[in-house]
Amino acid sequence: MADRVVESSDIQVPEIPETLEKVLLFTLEEAKEKLNNGAEVVPFTALVVKENLFIESHPGDSAEECFKLARHTVEGARGADAYAFCYDGYIETDDGNRDALIAEGGTPGEEHGVAAGYLYTVDDDGAYTFEEEPAYIGEAPNFMERLKEADEYSEDDIDDRYLEGDEFEEGDAIDMEADEEDGAES
Repeated sequence: MADRVVESSDIQVPEIPETLEKVLLFTLEEAKEKLNNGAEVVPFTALVVKENLFIESHPGDSAEECFKLARHTVEGARGADAYAFCYDGYIETDDGNRDALIAEGGTPGEEHGVAAGYLYTVDDDGAYTFEEEPAYIGEAPNFMERLKEADEYSEDDIDDRYLEGDEFEEGDAIDMEADEEDGAES
């Protein structure tokens, strides 16, 4: 998936809210694991709602369609604190295009989101080598720009599927607080 422009920046990495940072890193690690296990990275979103993380795939026939599906999902996420949209793409560098796993994300009400990613190479045997640390890529569109802060929604305003989990398979909701309690790194 490559038809996407995220403005890179030569300025310092902005302060990223902790919840957003965690969800960006989580999605990048999930995508790395998929590639390392020989699976394709189907574009997906991860939404932080209360202390849970909900994951939804956005397969499409084109990059534009994947982004529209992701935007639609995120814009309807009443009561979410942050999101990440992760996909396999490339980054244009001074040395040419480089393959990268990219996660774009944002928080409610902010004008812009952020993009981070792992640059990687693939050898002749199909093995992936990832940069050691994810890199800040730059400013990205924020699909939550028009949403209010999560705590400004009443329980009735929040979509039932996120509170009750009826439309998700087991394993789709991940307890974000459990990661913190278990001492998982972010």
